Amino acid sequence: MPSDPRDYKLEITSLPAPEPEPVVDGRPWLSVLFSCCGVYQRVYKQPDRDEYLGRCPRCTRSVRFIVGEGGTSSRIFVVE
Repeated sequence: MPSDPRDYKLEITSLPAPEPEPVVDGRPWLSVLFSCCGVYQRVYKQPDRDEYLGRCPRCTRSVRFIVGEGGTSSRIFVVE
């Protein structure tokens, strides 16, 4: 079988590594989907604590993510 002439390889080892967490104005944040209302919201890390606190922008359901050992490196979450 002949190879597709559009086949190519992309070398990405020279690209810089991504930042471990998204930061806006020095404030790390998580992307959260509130399935209760079907909306996304950024949840920002509390500057004086190792946790992220947020609320659904429609129904005001609150959510809390604690930063600590044994956690996850995921930056996107769905709140059921």
